Amino acid sequence: MLEKAKRNYIQILVHIGAWIPLALGLWDFWNVNLGPDPIREVTLRTGKTALTLLMLSLACTPINTLFKFKPVLKLRRPLGVYSFMYASIHFSIFIGVDYFFNWEQIVEALFEKRYAIVGLSTGLILLPLAITSTKGWKRRLKKNWKRLHKLAYAAGVLAVIHYIWLVKQGVVEPWFWAGGLLILLSLRVKQVKRLVDNFPKKTQALSNQ
Repeated sequence: MLEKAKRNYIQILVHIGAWIPLALGLWDFWNVNLGPDPIREVTLRTGKTALTLLMLSLACTPINTLFKFKPVLKLRRPLGVYSFMYASIHFSIFIGVDYFFNWEQIVEALFEKRYAIVGLSTGLILLPLAITSTKGWKRRLKKNWKRLHKLAYAAGVLAVIHYIWLVKQGVVEPWFWAGGLLILLSLRVKQVKRLVDNFPKKTQALSNQ
């Protein structure tokens, strides 16, 4: 009973936390507090939030591997869906506000700006993952569901590349995200997982000597 309450409490916090960036963005928009280039500011905010939530979703399994904290596994789905929501807002601003649905200019921008085509590819990967995140789709797809949702790591790689190419040269923040993603990916490797699983046992054995 206590474990279930703790799990529900964590999920509620995740849901509340995921809506905070959107609420803050709307507040700043209403109060004209988005700086000299509000379109760019909102685009960056929504993209950054989408990346943050995606990385948190990818971190759930490694956290369970490291700390044996199973409730965190229940957070993968909502974090992934919220990441897709912010990515959709991010893309909608790009095509609707930045380019006013001028499809000729949008297509031209996608092919001229490499970060744009990578960003679009990320969104296209997240789309089927968000659609098939329900229990019903999991039952329908069976083993293929896990194979499909492994594409989340490809989305993470593309999202980081999108961020690196988007910002100016000399900005180091995207490389911290790349380093974090590299750690998360390495913790999915069987040999690394085995090493992590055996580490507490080796530590305990040494302390008993």
